[in-house]
Amino acid sequence: MSLAELATVVGGRLADAGDGSATVTAPAFVDTRAPEAGGGLFVAIAGEHVDGHDFARAAVEAGATGVLGSRSTGVPTVVVADPVASLGRLGRHVVDALDATVLALTGSQGKTGTKDYLAQLLAPGGPTIATLGNRNNEIGVPLTVLRATPETRFLAVEMGARGVGHIAELCSVAPPHVAAVLNVGTAHIGEFGSRAAIARAKGEIVEALPTDGTAVLNADDELVAAMAALTSASVVTFGRDGDVRWRGMELDDLGRPAFELGYDGTWTPVRLLEAGAHQVPNAAAAAAMAVSAGIGWDAIVDTLARARSLSSWRMALHERGDGLVVVNDAYNANPASMAAALDALAAIGARGGRRTIAVLGEMLELGASSATDHTEVGEYVARLGIDVVVTVGEAAEAIAVGARRTPGWSGEAVPTAGRDQATEWLRHNVVARDVVLVKASRGAALEHVADELIGEPAQDQEGGSPSR
Repeated sequence: MSLAELATVVGGRLADAGDGSATVTAPAFVDTRAPEAGGGLFVAIAGEHVDGHDFARAAVEAGATGVLGSRSTGVPTVVVADPVASLGRLGRHVVDALDATVLALTGSQGKTGTKDYLAQLLAPGGPTIATLGNRNNEIGVPLTVLRATPETRFLAVEMGARGVGHIAELCSVAPPHVAAVLNVGTAHIGEFGSRAAIARAKGEIVEALPTDGTAVLNADDELVAAMAALTSASVVTFGRDGDVRWRGMELDDLGRPAFELGYDGTWTPVRLLEAGAHQVPNAAAAAAMAVSAGIGWDAIVDTLARARSLSSWRMALHERGDGLVVVNDAYNANPASMAAALDALAAIGARGGRRTIAVLGEMLELGASSATDHTEVGEYVARLGIDVVVTVGEAAEAIAVGARRTPGWSGEAVPTAGRDQATEWLRHNVVARDVVLVKASRGAALEHVADELIGEPAQDQEGGSPSR
């Protein structure tokens, strides 16, 4: 689109753009550290700490055609009252111009893992664009759409919410034809106030479906299963008793599940490459969405056996040359995902005869229940028999408290003040026969701890030479 056409779509005016004939031929972007060269559109957003307009000239010098912003910038700019709202309008304009099926998903946990599976399951059916990482808000959703081309067949869009009404807004940008709700948990309950409010917000994705669309719902979550009443669209369920179901799940020595996946009377063996029993419902949800989009069952199960995480720091398995296993799940955390990751840690330890070490940081956005939730994670650590829990930061100390006070636990709790102290403890205490899980909310940035550990040779039990 030319800048003049773009201005018409979003109701903006041109500044420093001449006749507006310069054409945007690459995706939109919001960060000049990762510019879209060759004709991209820089969206200048004035944030609390950084004003994107200050970087407009740098964006154009890096190859952007122009800027979408709320004021003139000295370079070709489409000036609008609200760049974020205008970005959404531009995204909707592109969706309407495409001949692509939009598949959207939401849930309290598992969104990004399921989306990564889904993107790979859809690819045999045609060119697919999927959300990068978890860019699932009012900026990330239109940025995803604006990566599409006329050849795009599928758009796999992850949607998150901070309150009631947010997902409805995202669906107005990318109206889904297939929409999935994975679960209703306690992630972000500090913002919503209750699971019922979370369910209302998640249900908006189902309400957005057309009558010829498909709702993909978790049969094992009663709040999700009840959402079938919110739509006249078809319903496909996944879960232990869903339309897409699994049986006979077993984990290998690195916690990777093997199971049979069933649909429409057909059962097919599947072995996943990613660690954790929680990968099974993620894979089943993605399979249900892919089936609903017309992908054949044989292609689905064949692709699942080869599918990998497309996003960083999510149950990423690293087996170091000396034998140490590190599970980097540092991207995000809430009580349910903590439990799932700890289950995987315990399974790897049990199967391989390894000492288990959980390096856990703070879970954010839990509201008034934060202290209790952290304590309960510690209690779960103890019930699983995890050998060592290293907590990182003051808020995470409640995890250590919960573990220590659990009757019968003989493990060790090591509270640390921050990443440096935790890394130092690990450097001197981890051995090659251990398995280490690293997990916290994004704000804790514990991927730095995992990176240090992966690159640091383990010491033997006496703290001497590296094991080999």
